[in-house]
Amino acid sequence: MGDEERYIGVAERRARLALRHRLAGAARAASPEEVAGSLVALHGSDPATVYLAVGARLADPAGTVPETGRALYEDRTLVRMHGMRHTVFVFPTELTAVVHASTGLTVAARERAALLKAMAKAGAPDAAWLKEVEESALAALARRGQATAAELAADEPRLREQFVYAAGKSYQGVHTVSTRLLKVLGVEGKVVRGRPLGSWTSSQFRWAVSPAHPELNAAEAQASLLGRWLAACGPATEADLKWWTGWKVTDVRRALAAIGARPVSLDEGVGYVVDGDVGPVAGPAEPWAALLPALDPTAMGWQQRDWYLAPALRPALFDYSGNVGPTVWWNGRVVGAWAQRADGEIVWRLLDTEGVGREAEAAIAVEAERVRGWVGAARVTPRFRTPVEKELAA
Repeated sequence: MGDEERYIGVAERRARLALRHRLAGAARAASPEEVAGSLVALHGSDPATVYLAVGARLADPAGTVPETGRALYEDRTLVRMHGMRHTVFVFPTELTAVVHASTGLTVAARERAALLKAMAKAGAPDAAWLKEVEESALAALARRGQATAAELAADEPRLREQFVYAAGKSYQGVHTVSTRLLKVLGVEGKVVRGRPLGSWTSSQFRWAVSPAHPELNAAEAQASLLGRWLAACGPATEADLKWWTGWKVTDVRRALAAIGARPVSLDEGVGYVVDGDVGPVAGPAEPWAALLPALDPTAMGWQQRDWYLAPALRPALFDYSGNVGPTVWWNGRVVGAWAQRADGEIVWRLLDTEGVGREAEAAIAVEAERVRGWVGAARVTPRFRTPVEKELAA
């Protein structure tokens, strides 16, 4: 078998995951920026996920909340914005231009067209009016620094205009211009999520003007993003890449060619790694456990997950939309679930006991106490709840 077709088995894939995703003890990170840089993107649609994903990977998680808040809202070294698959993520700020050009532009054009179509059908004002309101709102946001939709509407009252969406349909509803417009501006890379209203677990947030970034060539940006992700998550199949990026398969193949990705053999078929990453990777020296949050980027990282998550566990660990709940890991595979109860206790349950003995249970218990220690008085309920999480939390 030629070098470019080297077989990479499950054990090595788990070893890569342990080290590159900062999960094994010796591989843990010193800062939220290191965590985000290693993973490329943290799921940001549930605000608590960002903090829990960072805390799971810090060598010293005691400063998780203030340090992550600093990175997001003071130093702005991390930014929460729309990215792949029309989903909100947290990225290193230097990736803003890459994410926008590689994934945002296509979705943005579709979103703006859909908004204008819905407004026209409802007899609402036209594109010129919307553009005027948009420019006024962005100017108000720039003056304020950060603002809620309600605060912006105080400066630009036309944001309060309402129109009926899908009139006569079973899903008919009344939409406020601010809600739909801010969503479009987010996908277009003009605004980003700002500081939350309340604590770090709050899903209500302010808006801020996006960090300035150059407009990049879309194909070059796609190659850059795919190269970053493959370095963190490779080997991965074409199906994994298409799923994670949300791109057409032609875009994925063009980006793979552009970065000179190397094919390898996986149990699922052909996979790819970045050039120079074909050689074997030794695993961490010590066994490791981790408690990862709902929507964690490792648990959600690949479309084909059998190498780290047994198919029999999926009904308990995922909701009906395919969102993963909180997971317990032992040496590179999912072995159970965890939750936080109303009194703050972190509880967990093994769902796959194969090869999980006393050492594993003791290590998992240590991780549970670690989470409880830094979360403190905060109470975390995942935005997308799963059967086993609800049962454990009760």
